[in-house]
Amino acid sequence: MCMTHSPSADTELRAAARHLGRRRFLTVTGAAAALALSTNLPSTAHAAPALDPGRITDDPFTLGVASGDPRHDSVVLWTRLAPRPYEPDGGLPAERVTVGWEIARDERFRHVVARGAATAHPEFHHTVHVEAEGLAPGRDYHYRFRAGRWISPAGRTRTAPAPGAVPASLNFALASCQAYHQGYYTAFGHMAREEDVDAVLHLGDYLYEYAVDSAGGDRKYTDRTLPEAFARETVTLEDYRLRYALYKTDPDLMAAHAAHPWIVTWDDHETENNYAGGIPENNVPPEEFLIRRAAAYRAYYENMPLRRPQRPQGPDLRLYRRLHYGRLAQLDVLDTRQYRDNQANGDGWKVPTPESQDPSRTMLGATQERWLADGWRRSKALWNVVPQQVVLSRRRNRIEGPWPVSMDAWDGYPGARERFLAGAEAAGVDNLVVLTGDVHVHYGLDIKRDFDDPDSRTAGVEIVTSSITSGRDGAERPANWQTLMTANPHMRYYNGRRGYVMLGLDRERLRADYRTVSAVTVPGAPVTTAASFVSPAGEPGLLPA
Repeated sequence: MCMTHSPSADTELRAAARHLGRRRFLTVTGAAAALALSTNLPSTAHAAPALDPGRITDDPFTLGVASGDPRHDSVVLWTRLAPRPYEPDGGLPAERVTVGWEIARDERFRHVVARGAATAHPEFHHTVHVEAEGLAPGRDYHYRFRAGRWISPAGRTRTAPAPGAVPASLNFALASCQAYHQGYYTAFGHMAREEDVDAVLHLGDYLYEYAVDSAGGDRKYTDRTLPEAFARETVTLEDYRLRYALYKTDPDLMAAHAAHPWIVTWDDHETENNYAGGIPENNVPPEEFLIRRAAAYRAYYENMPLRRPQRPQGPDLRLYRRLHYGRLAQLDVLDTRQYRDNQANGDGWKVPTPESQDPSRTMLGATQERWLADGWRRSKALWNVVPQQVVLSRRRNRIEGPWPVSMDAWDGYPGARERFLAGAEAAGVDNLVVLTGDVHVHYGLDIKRDFDDPDSRTAGVEIVTSSITSGRDGAERPANWQTLMTANPHMRYYNGRRGYVMLGLDRERLRADYRTVSAVTVPGAPVTTAASFVSPAGEPGLLPA
């Protein structure tokens, strides 16, 4: 396969090869590393041959459809051709396939407003990313794909409001942390049936790198046997691609993708647990980890409804970006993994030290910090919403000091948190809303300007959504519930069940409805609204609804 490389990707690849040694490089990573580190599609002269779609004999749309990153006049449409999704090539030859697409105002496709053809390239694992343009603002649409005689399931999507509009309300579903091997995606099934959802905000850990056994882990399948390829940690590009295929065959996840547009960001497990920038969790040479990160980032782009600016550049991918929902909400989607300094004090929960309290330590990197502050200064939105990954607010896990805090969360980067809050304050952000995943529990937190002073100004609110499955069934009140609620007076809510959050915004207030399911280790659990909180516009602070 002939690939064109960016100069930086070539440099990284050569450096990795030199450090790993030729024999180890070829046996451990080989062509997969070259592909992961490549950037662009082949030139026309070296393009893969074309496959006649009429030769596809089995349904290629086994992984469903998705849409994402809505703008007022466009949206991304996604699918992947994979007649046999558990095979490395998805059951297709290394040939490009022309895929038709259409988007309509009605679910029967009688009023088609746009249609076209896209190429599913083997170099991108036969995934399709269509940026459907010329759409009307604030409108629901229906879309589907065609390959030969095969027609995909239909999806529903929604564009953002017009730039100057102030919609009556917005509704977002918050999700994170969906370890396939720790339970069923029941919460996604309920989310798919939620009405009037503008977008799903996925806050990271869409994928987990850990092995999945033949019974699907805690799913305990008796009606199927998963292939041996899943029973190992993801390291290579093939590993990550296959793992996405496994996750995306889940019917509840497919339903949630088809029902609503998604706005996504990653955390650590899409690559490796608790990595920091170019630094792996374990004692792996950084050059080798860079190849793994390139593979993980490429597979992430391939499988998410992302736009062209999010195409990976070797081991780099600019995921932070800004979306506007009229003048009611501005969404600044952050990446707290790719640019951060290494966790201080060996990671984990540790009492702060001069290392962790060094004010120069960064969570976002200087460029992303400036981008965020500049965006706040220019914002004309009533609500400034920040979808991101790890808990921003301080958490103590003891009643009395000395108090350990999480070195992986913003507590381990207090200088970066101070710059974050100071930037919002300097920009005059009155309604700051931070959205978080990672910790497998529901939290509701008031963001204090000075966490040492409970009476200090409340700078905003932080809504933390629990996991979809990670951590298995959980408990409504975990063992440390009383300790955390007492030690953190700004913590207004804590629930350890699995689920998601429905976030509503209007001109008067924010509302967070914390949805939970009673179990994920067995399918079919009902959903309950465990608690609801509001925060009035201009007066940040969570109050029981």
